[in-house]
Amino acid sequence: MFDGKLVLIVEDEGLVAADLAFALEELGGRIVGPVATVAEALILLEEHAVAAAVLDGILADRDVTPVALLLVDRGVPFVIHTGTALPDELAALHPALTVLPKPQRADIVMACLLNEMRGAGSQSLLG
Repeated sequence: MFDGKLVLIVEDEGLVAADLAFALEELGGRIVGPVATVAEALILLEEHAVAAAVLDGILADRDVTPVALLLVDRGVPFVIHTGTALPDELAALHPALTVLPKPQRADIVMACLLNEMRGAGSQSLLG
């Protein structure tokens, strides 16, 4: 389904990152990362032209806003998979981003990401 496309995974919980990576590979995607910090994610985005991304909302070094804004600027589809709401700045600038609450099955995260890649539009699943 991902047809060998590069997908960035930004997640600071090791088991969650591994689960997402496994699900992505099972669907034919190629993983960039996973990484646990905004700093690492920004470096990878300079080195790789990714087709999509899965982002945790709060990472080891700060919230994911700089990564999300760069992806928006580049027109790269992504979903935010988080145990919290969108960071305030990101919510103010882009309130319609797709947010998937943790815990969420990796196959559901990947299905939502595929929807974003197909241009199906954004929806918030967080209350």
